[in-house]
Amino acid sequence: MNQESENNKKLNEFFGKEYQSLKGYVNSRIKNSINRDAEDIIQEVALKLFSGADGYSPINNVAGFVYFSIKNKIIDIMRSNKQVVSDENQSEAKLIEFTEILYGTSDNSYSEKLKDELKTCIMNLKPDYRDIIIAVDFEGYTYKEIAYETGIPEGTLMSRRHRAISLLYKKLEHKKENIN
Repeated sequence: MNQESENNKKLNEFFGKEYQSLKGYVNSRIKNSINRDAEDIIQEVALKLFSGADGYSPINNVAGFVYFSIKNKIIDIMRSNKQVVSDENQSEAKLIEFTEILYGTSDNSYSEKLKDELKTCIMNLKPDYRDIIIAVDFEGYTYKEIAYETGIPEGTLMSRRHRAISLLYKKLEHKKENIN
């Protein structure tokens, strides 16, 4: 009979002692719903950790290892539940909203060519600028959420978005006149 690995022992002991704390942690991060139950998340993470325990190098900080794994699972769930900008109507509405931010008008008279130019310009921004525009203006993340996930201060994120909008405005300013 195989002796239980050291990692398995550590994980088993940790989950036994800290299950309620883990449940509280998950509940503090999400609200229970049909698709997101704290116990389901903990069980799924535990299963994955136990099934791979022998493949990991020795786990020295079990609590950090488990909490980090749970945090990543929560992030995965939150991302999968956010609707991707695949719905054409939602995408179009977000693009119009963003165009209004650039030009300060809400008359919805933006041509398809101008919208296409905006898409192209956004995709041609340097990655830091493009990512903040997409995350805030199209995917609906807050600066606080992004700062928490990336470790980048909120002020830096706001500055990047402001610079990105300024660059987009400059790039599209003369194109709008030519198109309309």
